[in-house]
Amino acid sequence: MRASVKAQDVVRRDTLRFALAAVHNEEVERRRELTDEEIVGVLAKQAKMRRESIEAFGKGGRADLVAKETAELRVIEGYLPQQMGRDEIASLARAAIADTGAASPQEQGKVMQKLMPQLKGRAEGKVVAEVVASLLRGAS
Repeated sequence: MRASVKAQDVVRRDTLRFALAAVHNEEVERRRELTDEEIVGVLAKQAKMRRESIEAFGKGGRADLVAKETAELRVIEGYLPQQMGRDEIASLARAAIADTGAASPQEQGKVMQKLMPQLKGRAEGKVVAEVVASLLRGAS
């Protein structure tokens, strides 16, 4: 934070302030300090909000706001664990499908319930759901 202030990096400074405020608000709400895992969860929520905003502003034709949100997303992603690729997610999803015995797309919820705790903070739920759905469609 101090380095971004000294370097007059406005985007990084403001993004870090928003992220710290979100962490602080979560701590106040829970009435205790957050663990590292919980802080990663808060940052993941912030990143998800930025992705949704980018999509909405893109549909609205607001290129200036898309650029701002994209820059903020890059800053936040620098503090998140490396995201898993689709291939890694698919291999874990295949194991979860085998464990749960799921054979149709209607059983996607069982697979997601088993898989998401393993992937928390390392993969976006939307991507995991797409991979699981495609695997289950191929299995049926």
